[in-house]
Amino acid sequence: MNQNKAFVVSVLLISIMANPFKPISAQQPAPPRAKKNPRQLQTHGDVRTDDYYWLNDREDPEVVSYLNQENDYTQAMMSDVAELQKKLFDEIVARIKQDDQSVPYEDRGYLYYTRFNEGEQYPIYCRKSAQVEGEPAEQIILNVNELAAGKPFCQVAAVEISRNNQLLTYAIDFVGRRQFTIVTKNLETGENLTDRIEGVNGSIEWADDNQTLFYTQNDPQTLRSYQVKRHQLGTPAADDTVVYEETDEEFNCSISKSRSREYIFIESSQTLSSEVRMLATDDPTGEFVIFHPREPNHEYHIDHLNGEFAIRSNSDAPNFRLFKANEQDCSRESWNETIPHRTDTFLEDFDLFENHLVTSERTNALTNLRLIAHDGSSDDLLPFDEPAYVASASPTPEPNTPWLRYQYTSLTTPPSTYEYNLQTRENRLLKEEPVLGDFDRANYKTERVWATARDGCRIPVSIVYHKRTPIDGSAPCLQYGYGSYGASIEPAFQLTALPLLDRGFVYAIAHIRGGQEMGRAWYENGKLQNKINTFTDFIDVGRFLIEQKYADKDRLYARGGSAGGLLMGAVVNIAPELYHGVIADVPFVDVVTTMLDDTIPLTTFEYDEWGNPNEKESYDYMLSYSPYDNISEQKYPNILVTTGLHDSQVQYWEPAKWVAKLRDHWQGDHLLLLKTNMDAGHGGASGRFDQFKIVALRHAFLLKLAGISN
Repeated sequence: MNQNKAFVVSVLLISIMANPFKPISAQQPAPPRAKKNPRQLQTHGDVRTDDYYWLNDREDPEVVSYLNQENDYTQAMMSDVAELQKKLFDEIVARIKQDDQSVPYEDRGYLYYTRFNEGEQYPIYCRKSAQVEGEPAEQIILNVNELAAGKPFCQVAAVEISRNNQLLTYAIDFVGRRQFTIVTKNLETGENLTDRIEGVNGSIEWADDNQTLFYTQNDPQTLRSYQVKRHQLGTPAADDTVVYEETDEEFNCSISKSRSREYIFIESSQTLSSEVRMLATDDPTGEFVIFHPREPNHEYHIDHLNGEFAIRSNSDAPNFRLFKANEQDCSRESWNETIPHRTDTFLEDFDLFENHLVTSERTNALTNLRLIAHDGSSDDLLPFDEPAYVASASPTPEPNTPWLRYQYTSLTTPPSTYEYNLQTRENRLLKEEPVLGDFDRANYKTERVWATARDGCRIPVSIVYHKRTPIDGSAPCLQYGYGSYGASIEPAFQLTALPLLDRGFVYAIAHIRGGQEMGRAWYENGKLQNKINTFTDFIDVGRFLIEQKYADKDRLYARGGSAGGLLMGAVVNIAPELYHGVIADVPFVDVVTTMLDDTIPLTTFEYDEWGNPNEKESYDYMLSYSPYDNISEQKYPNILVTTGLHDSQVQYWEPAKWVAKLRDHWQGDHLLLLKTNMDAGHGGASGRFDQFKIVALRHAFLLKLAGISN
């Protein structure tokens, strides 16, 4: 401990005197060096040597010491911009309306909403009677600030109310590993029941008897959600009944309730296949029955209302199509197609109303909300006029309302809640998230442009910048990307981007292959044996940004997290000269070793995303791009790496090993920094203000590199 303190003090004394924009030199502190403990890893006759495999133990004091040394080094190397970092944090927090409240929604006679108090980190869940005239009294049903008191991390999930409105269940995690504990609270007395259920994934549903809970149990090692259990209030959790167990290690299971609230669904799914079981909510001790048996390469999702099931399916339809089936006969032969497959439109989701169907459809990388009357009298699209935006349906619980609630945002428009009347076509704004200070959306410009990849494919790019920023090749530019799991990265408003935009940065989102912005084929062409397209698309977009004068060729920066961190790792190996700086958040960089270890959370579930390296063809291809395995002697860009000690999705040792190995091959004087949050997991800090500390660090890193000191 004394040696560590001495290290920090000496580092700080040296760094304080350093020029803020001077590269590492002999005057600056030497970075930490992890010890080498070579381990031979042999697969398919190929032998890899991993010098840092030993970092795979978060309980080892030597591992913790190394991570703390890296944190100290990062703090020291950023000490010259510590004041700027604090200013950035304060700037972001100052734009937040601290005593804010969500738009209430009505459910079974109550108006539910969440609110925040001035200076508090966590939400307060509240309700008021919708039956009382005048201003009804507020009832606080859950104050997360009280639960989080004295805890470095707190996450609440699955806040569910029983049918009789008297009981509340919620799932809580104090570590960040997404291993939740279910707690049930009596809303009439305010007291917690003795029922506590450990090791769940945060998915809960009530049966209609107000006494029975269904929840999903995690495997304690792999964290795979593999069981659905039934709990009777007042009985020990150890006596809970397993109503379904998923034995295929490539599948996870989850539970949900139908729009009609007449069924509880168990969905088993993996990347390419799904299967749904169902049970009437008024028959909690009954048997779940299969809606449609799983089939290879068949994904489907169901919902229920008015005696009918709606089925979104990719059977003979890569971009999905919609069916309906009467609940009396929902066999595959009885499915009737209501929305056919379209090659140019991806059917993302649907929502059921008494008299309407609302679909979310993506065409040309933008989402449309389609409003279809059951009687055939209308079939409309909600109109949106910005070049890039995000629109998503968020219906209130009662399906008999004529009002569709939806969310709208863009790179220049703060998140906004609207209601659209499906009968009269009235559209009304309920709330726009306030942005305090001198924010004026008219000061910013957003664009949707198209870059051409090396194989001729056109890549959509969403761009935003301050109107005073010249687009002449002189502006610093931050390029963001992800490109995995079919996740579409939306051009949504980012309050945290304002400090960069106001200081002259251009911000660009590269909608690269591996997402589903352009339909299912966009995903298929960026996964498995096509994964290289994700990386080269990103690089080609970066070059496009320079060629089209959106970016200064010497001040182009890149950022990605998780699978997007894998993207960053691959990009710096392939084209290290393109970017002046790269930020890799919780990066998945040790692809082959992780995917060979089926004891690590998520591994078996993701064979259809990355490949199974136990098969030689997949092993060879994954090895060809795995960032950790392809580090070489070259001059890498400045790199900031972040992780969380308790990360359950990308284990902390992947970025830690990556940084340690990069140091062995580092050439030149660029920065290589690792920041580990010792109290959090994959999502970082849990508090609404604390989460911005890492954002301020990222911004300070970029501004330091760009030579912007104010």
